[in-house]
Amino acid sequence: MNTIVHAAAATASPKRQARTAGLLYLIVAVFAAFAFNFATGSTYVAGDAAATAQSVLANGWLVRAGVVADLIQATAWIFTAMALYLLLRHVNENRARAMVIFVAVGATIVCVNQVFPLAALLVATEPSYAAAFGAAGSNALALLLLDIRHYGSLVAEIFMGLWLVPLGLLAYTSGLFPRALGVALVVGGAGWIAGALAGLVDPVSGVAFNTSAMMVPTIAEVWLLGYLLVKGVRSPGTRDRARSVAVPGLATIVQ
Repeated sequence: MNTIVHAAAATASPKRQARTAGLLYLIVAVFAAFAFNFATGSTYVAGDAAATAQSVLANGWLVRAGVVADLIQATAWIFTAMALYLLLRHVNENRARAMVIFVAVGATIVCVNQVFPLAALLVATEPSYAAAFGAAGSNALALLLLDIRHYGSLVAEIFMGLWLVPLGLLAYTSGLFPRALGVALVVGGAGWIAGALAGLVDPVSGVAFNTSAMMVPTIAEVWLLGYLLVKGVRSPGTRDRARSVAVPGLATIVQ
C-alpha cells in the first residue's frame, strides 16, 4: 500500500496534486450544498410532523436525489482527503493521517445517515404504516426518522470540523499555502465543532448559534477551494531556496 501511495505521489507535481484535490473538493461543495440547502431544506420541517410527511410525500424524488447527493459528496470527501494526504504527508505524517481518519469517520456517518430519509419516505408513501399507526402516528414516525437524520448530521459536522484542524496545521507549516489560510482552517474547524455541539446540547437556541458558527468555516473552506483550483500551491520562495543552500544539512538534522 505504501509503495502505491509513494508511486502515485511521485508521478504528479504538487500543483497537479493540489488542483486534483480542488476538483474533488468542488464536487463535495456542490453536492453537499444541494443535499443540505435544497433537498433537506425542502422536505424537513422541524417540529411539524404533518407538514414534514406531506412534504416528503410530495417530493419523493427530491428525498432520493438528496440521498444520492450526500453519498456522492461523502465519497468525494474521502478522495479529497487522500489527495491532500499525498500533497502534505511530507510535512507531518501523523497530522496527515489524522486528517484522513477524521474524514473516513465523518463520511461513514454521512453515508449511514442516509438510511433515515429513505425510511421516512417509505413511511410516508406506504399505506400499511398509516393503517397500523394512523395518519398522525405515521406522520410522527416520518418526522422522527428525519429528526434522527438531523442529529446524525450534527455528529458528522463534528468530524467536518476535526479534519480541518490537522489540515490547517499542515497548511500553516508547509509553506505551500498562505499561513493565514492555515489559521482560518483551524478556526473554521473549531467553528464546525462548536456549532454542532451547540445544536446537540440545545436544539432550540443552538440552531441559531450553529448557523452563525458556520460563517467562519464557510469562508475558510471557500478560500481553500479557490486557492487549490486557481493557484494550486505556492511556489518555493527564493529566500527559502537560499536557506536550503546555505544550510544543506538542516533538513536531515530536523528529520
